[in-house]
Amino acid sequence: MSETQKTATASGKAFDGFSDDERAAMKEHARELKAAARRGKAKADGERDVLAKITEMADADRAIAERLHEIVKASAPDLVPRTWYGMPAYAKDGKVLCFFQSAQKFKARYATLGFNDVASLDDGAMWPAAFALTELTAENEARIAALVKRAAS
Repeated sequence: MSETQKTATASGKAFDGFSDDERAAMKEHARELKAAARRGKAKADGERDVLAKITEMADADRAIAERLHEIVKASAPDLVPRTWYGMPAYAKDGKVLCFFQSAQKFKARYATLGFNDVASLDDGAMWPAAFALTELTAENEARIAALVKRAAS
């Protein structure tokens, strides 16, 4: 028996490797998938869900998420807004291309803008796939708009 297993057994708790926040996010994702299957791929419903999630965020995260939503819509209008693990996300051909993760959701130091592998951001053998966001300046907004446009191309 490994030391981790012994500790978990001795404490009387099973260890499955996920925090309560991570388990909650996975359950939320399962609900999102069921809801999407019931209603089809309606873009308006996805945007409504994204805006609802944004309104639930703490003030600092909400301000960034609202502006980010506007930037994504303007930079890549063909992306479909939807929620993904309870966070705002934007999909292309049914696959999540980019997403916003609030700092509050996982008690992190900063919010992030992330890109999945379907994003066209490849640059040699290594490139960033997520960016920390503490505030949105005009310079940051321009950079995000360019990244989203490139990722969706």
